[in-house]
Amino acid sequence: MSKTLIRGAKVLGGEARDVLIDGETIAEVGTGLSAEGAEVVEAGGKVLLPGLVDLHTHLREPGREDSETVLTGTRAAASGGYTSVFAMANTFPVADTAGVVEQVWRLGKEHGYCDVQPIGAVTVGLEGQKLAELGAMHESAAAVTVFSDDGKCVHDAVIMRRALEYVKAFGGVIAQHAQEPRLTEGAQMNEGVVSAELGLGGWPAVAEESIIARDVLLADHVGSRVHICHLSTAGSVEIVRWAKSRGIDVTAEVTPHHLLLTDELVRTYNPVYKVNPPLRTERDVMALREALADGTIDIVATDHAPHPHEDKDCEWAAAAMGMVGLETALSVVQETMVDTGLLDWAGVADRMSFTPARIGRAGGHGRPVSAGEPANLTLVDTAYRGPVDPAGFASRSRNTPYEGRELPGRVTHTWLRGKATLVDGKLT
Repeated sequence: MSKTLIRGAKVLGGEARDVLIDGETIAEVGTGLSAEGAEVVEAGGKVLLPGLVDLHTHLREPGREDSETVLTGTRAAASGGYTSVFAMANTFPVADTAGVVEQVWRLGKEHGYCDVQPIGAVTVGLEGQKLAELGAMHESAAAVTVFSDDGKCVHDAVIMRRALEYVKAFGGVIAQHAQEPRLTEGAQMNEGVVSAELGLGGWPAVAEESIIARDVLLADHVGSRVHICHLSTAGSVEIVRWAKSRGIDVTAEVTPHHLLLTDELVRTYNPVYKVNPPLRTERDVMALREALADGTIDIVATDHAPHPHEDKDCEWAAAAMGMVGLETALSVVQETMVDTGLLDWAGVADRMSFTPARIGRAGGHGRPVSAGEPANLTLVDTAYRGPVDPAGFASRSRNTPYEGRELPGRVTHTWLRGKATLVDGKLT
């Protein structure tokens, strides 16, 4: 059994501690620790966090291996400090059967850079007409508990109600892509001043907010769990805040890019800024940050959406929507939340590890950094600051909105059950 001694790390940003890993488990946390034969990592005041958990990742396999594979996506995850990711169902074929979710789950097991938990589709083929095999996917080897048609909204209220009722039996959750399709036909960006000036079709905030309002009421009526994917507007924040005040079982996520970027960037017509939901206004960004800080928004999720070069390096109208995010997420959160004083590192651990693991029931992840717990850990050099260079990404795709932008923080080490997947910033 291998041993690793992490010396002088600031556990969750607190006082410096030594952490001894023995095999797959944290054996001891304290000061002045020593262990014969252990590999020593001099942390030098770096911040040690529980391994990050992403509840919203697109790995593209099967079917779009030109964009990403389970292997390249999990390597990107390890580079970004993640030890567990939840893979969205909009693959080809769609992950709407036990067979497909088991295929994705087994690929994650084989590659070993992080744990992969498939998300099952809510409806057959993501078509919104008929419930998929929710029970069979839950009972499969993949043990699916999160279901989503992400990329498309479950817009039919009856179908959504039935899905909420079905997953209630085994404690599952429906993760909704909140987008009323009839209000967003032809939409290219956020509806507002900038879209009017540019002459681009607008994606109104009410298209998101109306679905969230409907779904929290449905979840309350059924007594089931609903999770809101990539919440992006100030109005959505207020609806979720109201729902929580009523005791409705709703959780919500925000992406790093919605915490930092605004629709003003679309003036460049650079398709790297084209994403769904779209970049919103500065007012929305500030509301999202405050909501993440006060707990109205529960977690940060990347919505890592890789695309090949030809799908993004084209005119705006023809470009695919989405951005990669696994390798830059923690840096953006440090920039927008920690360095602004809105969250401390313990808060980051809550929003990016503890709570997403609880929502998705990711066993062994999102656990305290203490003796007896699985050694799923991330070490971060928070003093680092430098430009983002997508040429060094582990992801197969390069569609990042941060190329050349200086961001703080760098993940130097990641451990999955005691095994180093990233050492000194390099994948093992």
